[in-house]
Formats: sequence, C-alpha cells, structure tokens
Amino acid sequence: MLILAMTIAAVFVLLSQWQFNSSREAPPPAPSTTENVRPLTGVLPPRTPLSAANADQVVSFEGTFLAGTRVLVQDRLLGDEEGLWVLQAFEVDGSGVPAGTDGASVIPVVLGWVPDAQDAASVPEQQGMATVVGRLLPPEAPEVQRPVEGQIPTLSTAELSNLWDRSSYAAFVVASDVAVDGVEVPFAAGLEQVVVGPQPQETPVNWLNIFYAVEWVVFAGFAFFLWWRLVADDYRRTLEDEADAAEEARTGGAHPGAVEPAVVLSAPVSDHESGAHRD
Repeated sequence: MLILAMTIAAVFVLLSQWQFNSSREAPPPAPSTTENVRPLTGVLPPRTPLSAANADQVVSFEGTFLAGTRVLVQDRLLGDEEGLWVLQAFEVDGSGVPAGTDGASVIPVVLGWVPDAQDAASVPEQQGMATVVGRLLPPEAPEVQRPVEGQIPTLSTAELSNLWDRSSYAAFVVASDVAVDGVEVPFAAGLEQVVVGPQPQETPVNWLNIFYAVEWVVFAGFAFFLWWRLVADDYRRTLEDEADAAEEARTGGAHPGAVEPAVVLSAPVSDHESGAHRD
C-alpha cells in the first residue's frame, strides 16, 4: 500500500513540476535577433502561420504596391492622439508564385498614420516596384461592426484577403523604410511614421498553471494521508482484536460481560413444619 501511495504521489509531483514549467511562457525573441534585417521569404513563407519565434522580426522584401488597395485601420493611437493607419497591399517577389498572377501572395503594409480620413485622401497611393523594410507582426482578430467605406476596424489578414480577393500572408508589416527605384520615400509627405519597437523582454507568468501545480501537490499529500488513514484503521482493528482475545483467555472462554446463572439452595424441611402442614 505504501508503494502504491508513493507511486501515485510521485506522478502528482511530476505533473505539478510540469505545470510550474508551463507557467512561464517563452519570452519574446531578443532584440539582438529581431533587429537584424532578414528577408521576408526566409522568415515567413506564404500560407503559413506566423510563429512566436518569428514575430517582431525586422524584414525586408521587394515587390509591387497594388493600386486601389488602400485601406484605413480605425482607432489607432499616435502618442495620445487617435487616428487611422494607412494600409496598402504589397505583392511580394520570390514568394514561389509568379508576380502579377492571382495566386501571388500579398502582405499588408502599414505606411503611416493620419489623424482623420480626409488627411489620408490627400496622400497619393504608392504604386509600382518598391523595397520595404519593416517589423513583421501577427494579424489581429476580426471584429463585426457597421462597415465604413474604405475602413476596417482591425488589421485582420483574413478580412483583407476577402476584401482584396488575393491570398495574403498571415501577418502584416509596419514599414520603417520604403524605397522606390532606390530612392527612399519620406513619411513626412502627409503621413506620420508608425514606430513599433521590440517587445519587452519580461517573461509572462500564467497564474492558472501555477494554481494547477499547487493543486497537484495537494493531491500528492492526499495520497499519503489516505495511506496513513488506512494503516491507522488497520492498526486500531488489530489492537481491538488482541484486546478481545486477551479478555476471552482471561474469562476462560466465557463471553465478556455474561452473567453466571444463580444457584438456589433449598433448606431441609423439619418434622415440626411438616406436621403443621399435615394438621
């Protein structure tokens, strides 16, 4: 029984250790890695999800801005001021599909920030061949709300893929440098540059996993308590049986507490008493 209790407790302790290890999520990639510019096609192939190890990476890619794909992303802050992101589809060269075909993948590129939609209308769209350097970020979840012409509530690549009718990368890029024909495009020309720095390096803690870890430790203690209780009950029964056997030996086999039958002795009847009865 002790071996069984120890085995169960050991399993619970291992589960607790696993939960403790899982409570500390993997930290984001170090800036020494993410700030080195890498080719987009070597970091994120088309039609594949963006992993945590590749998120926040600064990438570069060449291709073509697609005309007529400008979209404004709502509720974006620049400092304390709320505005919109200016977004455009970019067809990436070297994605494994010939450029200019419907099968070629595009990636959403954030070109800048404007305080309102009217300011964006005065800025011409990017067109033609270009080279983009920017930070690769995961897409946002779609939101359902009343549509506004030319605007979207979140930067959801699935929604943009339907909007543009093109296959999209499962990520977007916030541009830090855009060059057309080798000449850098200034962001000051009607757009405020969106600056996204590297992620903080603190390792997040999952408190739910810690709660489960403590719970497994309690279960391990309960296994030993259950073993102790079974042993204690068995020991108490043994003592009771030994006490009963000793009492039975002392009384010669009689049942403890039994009352022996009383013996009534009658006195002899004298002749005088007999004669009185005869009279």
